[in-house]
Amino acid sequence: MVYLDYCANAPVDPEVLDTFYTTTKTYFANPNSIHTLGVQANQLLNQHADHIASYFHVTRDELIFTSGATESNNLAIKGICERYRNRGKHIIIGAMEHNSLVSSATRMQSYGFEVELAPIDRNGRIDLDELEWMIRDDTILVSIAAVDSEMGIVQDVEGIGAFLKQYPQLYYHVDASQAIGKVDLNYDNVDLITFTPHKFGGIIGTGVLVKKKDIGLKIQIDGGKSTSIYRSGTPMLANIVACDQALTIALAHQKEREAYVKAFQEDLLTFLKGYDNVHINNTKYSNAYVINFSMKNIRSEVFAAKLDEHEVYISTKTSCCPENAPSKLVYALTKDKNLALTSLRLSLSHLTTKEDVETFKKVFDQCYKEVYANG
Repeated sequence: MVYLDYCANAPVDPEVLDTFYTTTKTYFANPNSIHTLGVQANQLLNQHADHIASYFHVTRDELIFTSGATESNNLAIKGICERYRNRGKHIIIGAMEHNSLVSSATRMQSYGFEVELAPIDRNGRIDLDELEWMIRDDTILVSIAAVDSEMGIVQDVEGIGAFLKQYPQLYYHVDASQAIGKVDLNYDNVDLITFTPHKFGGIIGTGVLVKKKDIGLKIQIDGGKSTSIYRSGTPMLANIVACDQALTIALAHQKEREAYVKAFQEDLLTFLKGYDNVHINNTKYSNAYVINFSMKNIRSEVFAAKLDEHEVYISTKTSCCPENAPSKLVYALTKDKNLALTSLRLSLSHLTTKEDVETFKKVFDQCYKEVYANG
């Protein structure tokens, strides 16, 4: 079995899973309870929340724990728009955003907001000149993914943030779900940051929205007291502790892991470029973890299914997109519907082995010859 779909989900790190289990078993009281067990649980929660916050140079009061990146994106987009609608109803999002963000922006359109897509250049990066032209007096939000989920294109998060500082009426949100633990970026100029630890060895069902102080949000989930006034629900102590550990491990090994997968990426790119019917969609800003390519006249689902028969698992696009639909992200970059309909994504990890890579090559070659046998 060869798993090359780590952008969709990464296996839980064994240490993180052990910590999650131990915390769940030991600290079962509600951290908001006033009795001794509740106080002990709350102290542990605060300790780990402080540690997570330190990575972003914020305090734990600026962290909102959610059920995942989808909820965090919903809260960021809808929360800002509804809270500051008196300032304006114009929002700008990147052209290569995750469905949870696009859908949230689309929902706001139904409430009278105007949504525009920030243009990208030939390498998939936001064009600052075009972005400047788009910003209006009634623009209240700019939301751009740090790294997109299909081609792994790394945006200039810090530079965009510095540029947007000249517009005090708007807020800058970054979906960093595919960036945290993989690429080193500076988020000091960002107002709201989304991430989820299940992309780097953490527990599924955990999300974080970093919301800098003095920024308000319209609450999306009503209820009782939690870790934040902006999101109700019983505090997820074990998830938070496990998130901190997963983040600590990922960041401690980030550089060595990036170098490790980069060697595999270069090897696979060289291999794939040897096939006449393969078109590489990566750009020079794609990170080390992702390879996106299209296959001439072969729908992505068809070829992925053939690989699946050999227990080689890759994806056709981000897992939240509808089946049999073209990749919106590949189309946004290439403006070529055929490339978007035939695109495939390999996503690597420090868990990927040389044997995995060689098995993929062997199976790919076999499947390639089969699908093009009559052509």
